[in-house]
Amino acid sequence: MQLPLTQLPAHLTQGLRPLYVLHGDEPLLAQEAQDAIRAAARAAGHAERSVHTVMGAHFDWSAPLAAGQSLSLFAQKQIVEIRIPSGKPGKEGSAALQQLAAQIAGQAAQATPNAPGPGVLTLITLPRLDKAAKTSPWFTALEAAGVCVQTDPIDRARLPAWIAERMARQGQRVPAGEEGQQALRFFADRVEGNLLAAHQEISKLALLYPPGEVSRAQIEAAVLNVARYDVFKLSEAMLAGQRARTQKMLDGLRAEGEAEVLVHYAIAEDIRTLKRVKDATAAGRPLPLALREARVWGQRERLIERALPGLPAAQLASLLQAAHFVDGICKGLPVPGWPAAPWPALHRLAQGLTAACAAACRR
Repeated sequence: MQLPLTQLPAHLTQGLRPLYVLHGDEPLLAQEAQDAIRAAARAAGHAERSVHTVMGAHFDWSAPLAAGQSLSLFAQKQIVEIRIPSGKPGKEGSAALQQLAAQIAGQAAQATPNAPGPGVLTLITLPRLDKAAKTSPWFTALEAAGVCVQTDPIDRARLPAWIAERMARQGQRVPAGEEGQQALRFFADRVEGNLLAAHQEISKLALLYPPGEVSRAQIEAAVLNVARYDVFKLSEAMLAGQRARTQKMLDGLRAEGEAEVLVHYAIAEDIRTLKRVKDATAAGRPLPLALREARVWGQRERLIERALPGLPAAQLASLLQAAHFVDGICKGLPVPGWPAAPWPALHRLAQGLTAACAAACRR
């Protein structure tokens, strides 16, 4: 079964399941979820813990499979952790995970209503999985036998509320009204894309100020600029038509030494995807089908669905030509009418796409 991360604490108070699968790219949320499961397991008497890290195709799966067998009457309850950093267990691993899922499902079917809980709790941790992995036989078997929790990053729109909720846990709050919202937006701007740093900055507020209201001035004085920029967040800013945020993220990527060709690829890929989906819908393909064929999903799918109807095909063709020009500039080839240096050209291209999406969303 799939369980939202926000429901995990309440779920753990109602009794443990024998299998938990955590997958996602947000290290803070993944670590907190693991800690919560381990704490609940220790409280239920799971005194022993073994950790198995799958590195490469030659991993010996016999140890975690053997650990998952039914315990004897006098054995200690245990936690068995299986870590798969690559997210790809391989052919043997796929078969072993399906065997493990069947083994756990069989034990659960034989459990009695008065049973004190599982003797072995298995915790599997994975990185972010693509669509192919989520529909693979091994993952669907794990999903059917246990509880799957996805630890996705907190997007920019939800970050202020997340910060406010974390502050409330330590007895602090921002002022009511616009001042408080501005303080949260300031906080979110400084820690965007870096949830571990956000957690540290929130904890620092608890050390600096007593419980109660924390003013905007106090937050601005305490919170460092620890934002982490990446090309995926840049894509979201452009497709949402957020010009100031796009500019800020480009400046951040440049300051962090990101390669110009990688930034160009991200911008050009958004333009190519918009053009591909636009052409498909013009040819009669339903928009949801065109998006799936273009391998677009998640937040990016929602942003493209919103902007695409208002983007003329001719404008997308012009942006695609501009992306071709900037590709040459990034490789040292001058283009008449364009900046000679890569970063100014990237700024011009990105802001052209952002402005087009902003106008499309207003139509």
